[in-house]
Amino acid sequence: MIPAKKAAGHQRGISRCPIRLTLIRLTPIRLMPRIRVIDRSETVLPGSSPEAAAESTVETVAEKPAIAASWPATSPVPGSRLDRAIWSAGGVLRRHWVLALLIAGGLLLRVVTQFAYEPALLFIDSKKYLLGTDFKLGAWGSFDPIGYTLLVLKPVQMFTNLGFVALLQHVLGLGMAVALYVLMLRRGVVRWLAALAVAPVLLDAYQLNAEQTIMPDVLFEALVVAGIVLLLWRPRPTLPFVILAGLALGTSAPVRQVGEALILPALIYVLAAARDWRTRLLQGAALFACFALPVVGYMGYSKVVLHYGFEMSNMGDAYLYGRTAHAGDCAALNLTPDERSLCPTPAKALTYGVDGLVNNPKAPWARYLKRHHNENTASLQRHFAYAVIKQQPLRVVGDISRDSIKIFALTRTTVQGDTPIKRWQFQNVYPTFPPGITAKGGNSATSLFAAAGGGGKARVRRPLAVGLRFYQLHGGYTPGPVLLLGLLLGLAGIFTFGRRRDPANLSLACLLITGSAVAVLLGADLYEFSWRYQLPALVTLPIAGALGATAIAQQVRNRRARQAGPAAPVEELEAQQAR
Repeated sequence: MIPAKKAAGHQRGISRCPIRLTLIRLTPIRLMPRIRVIDRSETVLPGSSPEAAAESTVETVAEKPAIAASWPATSPVPGSRLDRAIWSAGGVLRRHWVLALLIAGGLLLRVVTQFAYEPALLFIDSKKYLLGTDFKLGAWGSFDPIGYTLLVLKPVQMFTNLGFVALLQHVLGLGMAVALYVLMLRRGVVRWLAALAVAPVLLDAYQLNAEQTIMPDVLFEALVVAGIVLLLWRPRPTLPFVILAGLALGTSAPVRQVGEALILPALIYVLAAARDWRTRLLQGAALFACFALPVVGYMGYSKVVLHYGFEMSNMGDAYLYGRTAHAGDCAALNLTPDERSLCPTPAKALTYGVDGLVNNPKAPWARYLKRHHNENTASLQRHFAYAVIKQQPLRVVGDISRDSIKIFALTRTTVQGDTPIKRWQFQNVYPTFPPGITAKGGNSATSLFAAAGGGGKARVRRPLAVGLRFYQLHGGYTPGPVLLLGLLLGLAGIFTFGRRRDPANLSLACLLITGSAVAVLLGADLYEFSWRYQLPALVTLPIAGALGATAIAQQVRNRRARQAGPAAPVEELEAQQAR
């Protein structure tokens, strides 16, 4: 029996218990995780009395100290929009820290370049883009497509000076790296490999030099990257993306004529990636029409406005002559007397190179021109070139092949006859190219800036220029073996095709970007080798290598999974052992 006083007290304790438990339930939810503490050591075992259970619960709650209501129940969450943006940006940087470091380095190099040479750098051909449509200065009229002038220089000159052109091209360089990085992540490339693949366009000093120079190369690269990203954004490109990609790739041709070669890999990719024949016909026709629209439009502009004829350029025959004159053996050729007068001696062919045979005033065609009183030699050069190609095709192929593999050299050097690489290297003083661009006088860079929209005097900050030149000459470029590895991996990735209907397979992506690289690089080497013409390799071959490596890794994983086969259930294994 329980004594009366003790029983009464016991009953009062039980009666107060529901009140305390009710207060606990009314406590704000954010405090409950810190107030309601369950002590597993005091849990009532089955069979115990309800009174003991209630007493145990009351004692457990009473023993825990009260917690201030201001104490946060969870980790602090940023409340303002700015705080959330900062936290989100921090998360992005943590996940993509390799790319962030590379972009920081590329941004620093671009800032240094922008301040080292102001307002921008000029090259020999810069005059034709700045003054090519000025018919009063016909001596510098354009012979190459001037899409760069129409799309960039003229709009910029309407509002600001040429220094903004260099700044815009630096922004394009950074933008290409980010766009290609995002594309590779979408297609399954791991983050560190995707970051390394865009390192060349971010850090290569020759790319920095091109971005600071008033020349169309960076715009051409950006249009090629835009077309590739649009086509590869989805495993199967949709019609709007095909249309936009066709316009981007087609616009690259009036910027640099070699862009005409991009239609072939793009068309093959679209036809191969389509789901059925109806889609193939529709998207193929759309791509071809959108690609042709800027090309035909510019040719019409050349005919009506520039009066150069319905063509992209009139320099094709001249460079075809330069290539064949450099490759041919005139002693073994069957030529007419006039055609033979265009033959260089072997020593001069080796010394001049293709560029010299086209542009040097002492070249054979120039001497012929003087003897025949300024007679047009374009037709004669064309017939000479066709005779060499017909009679000595292997010599021409061999000459092109020797030039096409120069890009894979370990160092950036030139051989006799090549266009001097120093044209694309930073100098300690403002570079000049007499007689086109001189240090003083009417042909000086300062005079040209004044005639083409301002920007001030051509000036150099020597300490920054010296640092950039040292960086460029001592490893600040992409070694040729890296580009060769990218090409080989891209080619290997093409042969990893699996099921025909598998849209996630990367073989077609490798086909597009590797084919685009080969088309642009080889298309330029058909006429002339120049380190300037190798710049598109920085935005194509490393990306092709990353996609190819990913495709090969996926194929290896899939093959191992097929060889392993599905695991048998445990019941089947036990049954087999019992037998």
